[in-house]
Amino acid sequence: MSELSRRAFLSQQAGGLGRIALGSLLLGNTAAARSAPAGALGIADLPHFAPRAKRVIYLFQSGGPSHCDLFDYTPRIDKLHGEELPPSVRGDQRVTGMTSGQDSFPVVAPMRKMRQCGQHGTWLSDLIPYTQKIADNITIVRSMHTEAINHDPAVTFINTGSQQPGNASLGAWLSYGLGSENENLPAYMVLMSQGSGKNPGQPLFSRLWGSGFLPSSHQGVNLRPGANPVLYLANPEGVTSASRRAMLDNLSKLNAIQSAETGDPEIQSRISAYEMAFRMQSSVPSLTDLSDESESTFELYGPDSKRPGTFAANCLLARRMAERGVRFIQLFHRGWDQHISIEEQLPKQCRDTDQPSAALVRDLEERGLLDDTLVIWGGEFGRTVYSQGTLGSPSAGRDHHGRCFSIWMAGGGVKQGFDFGQTDDFSYNITENPVHIRDLNATILHCLGIDHQRFTFKFRGLDQRLTGVEEAHVVRELLS
Repeated sequence: MSELSRRAFLSQQAGGLGRIALGSLLLGNTAAARSAPAGALGIADLPHFAPRAKRVIYLFQSGGPSHCDLFDYTPRIDKLHGEELPPSVRGDQRVTGMTSGQDSFPVVAPMRKMRQCGQHGTWLSDLIPYTQKIADNITIVRSMHTEAINHDPAVTFINTGSQQPGNASLGAWLSYGLGSENENLPAYMVLMSQGSGKNPGQPLFSRLWGSGFLPSSHQGVNLRPGANPVLYLANPEGVTSASRRAMLDNLSKLNAIQSAETGDPEIQSRISAYEMAFRMQSSVPSLTDLSDESESTFELYGPDSKRPGTFAANCLLARRMAERGVRFIQLFHRGWDQHISIEEQLPKQCRDTDQPSAALVRDLEERGLLDDTLVIWGGEFGRTVYSQGTLGSPSAGRDHHGRCFSIWMAGGGVKQGFDFGQTDDFSYNITENPVHIRDLNATILHCLGIDHQRFTFKFRGLDQRLTGVEEAHVVRELLS
């Protein structure tokens, strides 16, 4: 076997040689930019049609927010509190091992008052008073559903289009397809925070923002809180910017020779990563320095916005990234897995997220960015209407529920002050307008001007798609 075929085989099967966290798009006037791999500047025929959104901010609530406590209200539910969930409602749905052995499945009404908000009269919980105030800005989808019932496959499914690891994430697809609006920042950036609900929350793995079978230059870059947001970004002591630039130029020449000899596409991805890291040495400190933000802005996002690593601080950073043209910004907030002590944990988790989420929408709107920025808030599934544990016990909670759950969307391309989908009296089964998570991803792509059926990548002899080979459709009723 020749060296070329062996390296190509290893590149395809093992994910290549250059999967490092600083991978992103190669732009600029360097020698490396002139030899950028195909797709580094986006695909030539994209977008397929005029987009409504230029960028996405995805506020991912990891753990499964309780839709029946926050968004999905029916007037009968208060009267049904304490009654047994009818077997006809439960049907043959798969449940987790945490409640499958229960002898009783008593209905639990929302733990706080639900009220109608905005001109449309959208039902929202008093647990999220700031979201209540932006009811006229958002679309709530109450009929989301998924087949996954456990966290890791469910989070993997909604983020990559498959419950199996190894596929490209939504952000990587957009980086690959649309490229970057800013040559000095990655197209896909990730921020993580731990909530005060369940602590620690469910673990999250870097493959959730990985590139999968796409070139590794399209994986997300995870920004950490504190003085060193990106590991190994700063020059070591004694290394100047000029010497770093000279080293990278020489290294690019050597890598270009190796690339020509072997045909390994990951070498180009590595060149791209080095060049982006060099530019990020100046762009990232400017991005994460909040000293130029006004006190009124910090007040808008809440007191936690001055604490690096909190959800509030990350929401403020997300707005700054949007201003700088980052294509896909994803915040992962852990702590929504309220199997126990939901009466204590859920209010804390809502306090983490409610004010900054609403503030982000307000801030984008005031700065003229909301019209072309699509904001999404939601998790991997919802929670059961019945109690996990003894009804009324301080230790009681709610189990996973994938048959229906709620998300909200705002901005680029979606309606304002709109509700879509309906569930039964128990917030347990969908009765109108089901939206699968594949449909959600198809709709997100549509807002960015992409036909999900035509957006493919050849891998292992198949035309891979974010929405898979199963039926998926754009939910046009959500579009403005």
